Amino acid sequence: MRILILTQYFPPEVGAPQNRLFELAVRLQKNGIDTTILTAMPNYPQMKIHEKYKNKIYTRENMSGLDIYRSWIFVSQKRSIVFRLLNYFSFVFSSLFLGLFLRKKVDFIFCESPPLFLGITAHLLSKFKRAKLIFNVSDLWPESAEKLGIIENKFFLNLSTRLEEFLYKNSIFITGQTQGIVHNIKRRFPSKNVYWLPNGVDLNIYNFSSSELESNVLISYGVKPEDKVFLYGGIIGYAQGLEIIVEAANLLQSESKVKFVLLGNGPEKQKLIDLVAHYKLDNVIFIDTVQKAMMPSIVNSITAAIIPLKKLDLFKGAIPSKIFENLAMKKPILLGVDGEAKELFIDQGNCGLFFEPENYVDLKDKIVELLHRQDKVKELGDNGFNFVKENFNRDKITLDFITELHKIDS
Repeated sequence: MRILILTQYFPPEVGAPQNRLFELAVRLQKNGIDTTILTAMPNYPQMKIHEKYKNKIYTRENMSGLDIYRSWIFVSQKRSIVFRLLNYFSFVFSSLFLGLFLRKKVDFIFCESPPLFLGITAHLLSKFKRAKLIFNVSDLWPESAEKLGIIENKFFLNLSTRLEEFLYKNSIFITGQTQGIVHNIKRRFPSKNVYWLPNGVDLNIYNFSSSELESNVLISYGVKPEDKVFLYGGIIGYAQGLEIIVEAANLLQSESKVKFVLLGNGPEKQKLIDLVAHYKLDNVIFIDTVQKAMMPSIVNSITAAIIPLKKLDLFKGAIPSKIFENLAMKKPILLGVDGEAKELFIDQGNCGLFFEPENYVDLKDKIVELLHRQDKVKELGDNGFNFVKENFNRDKITLDFITELHKIDS
């Protein structure tokens, strides 16, 4: 069986889609599925082509046994809708051109959405190569684009909705990253085969008992061994609403052993740095994005992870990927995401404490609760590990997906 994964986002970029697709591809390959990647020149989230790939129209490389083809993409740090569309459609056309000239025969084309427009390439390639189209939906477009204000033009929204419906109807198999996405598509397209393909964690890498973990790795960033560290790690963007952490840190200045670590980069980082300076806080530490191999040791050094999102109905179906790694390391989560994530990891799994999104006073109260309940920290951490081990082990997720592939290939 042969599969071509078509995605705009892939390592060495960092981010949830990149990591999830890479881990899936590696496991497909290891389980006998001939897996090829067709992706863009790395540029996200800085929106600058990585040095190694500058001025290239096309490149081919091998990463962890995967054959990877990369094509040109237009990038700009300007955030207007015109430049966003140029970014999306430049890869639509360059990936189509490169894909048409790939001699490899494939049985399936697995297309990652968003961006929704990449489905145009996927559909045309599936016809040309006589391959079955699998459309993987990580975010419902154009619905989310409209709610976030990314796209406001009604004519363009209508065209995007028609494209979305066309792609669903012409896919032999639709996969969704969350149950909310799956239910949404099933409701609108009851005749389609829709499957929950969740994110997960590699329990071999995020292993709290590993002898390779560095101890007190955060000391080099100014954290003392006795400090209680609350970590946010990931993209520092608008959707996360990370000012809530700075506001909570301001309320907890009297707790001298409490430190907040914001690890990552993104468009909102300077704004947060300025806010910390405004409050003259010495309990907030910023760390740039680190290599993936460092993350288990960093997570092992913390008390709990803070996982917030803005208070939008759109995010009630979101499951931030950083949940899994922290729980695998037996670290409880402070979750400011309502909806599906709360139902799974707070109500069912009892893996942490919930705080109301954008309510920094509630976040502060939950932090204080953990500070005075070490038994609670351990209980929630143990619950989280057991929950992800049983339900979100990437090895099992991939094997279940392969079983579905064989069903639709027969």
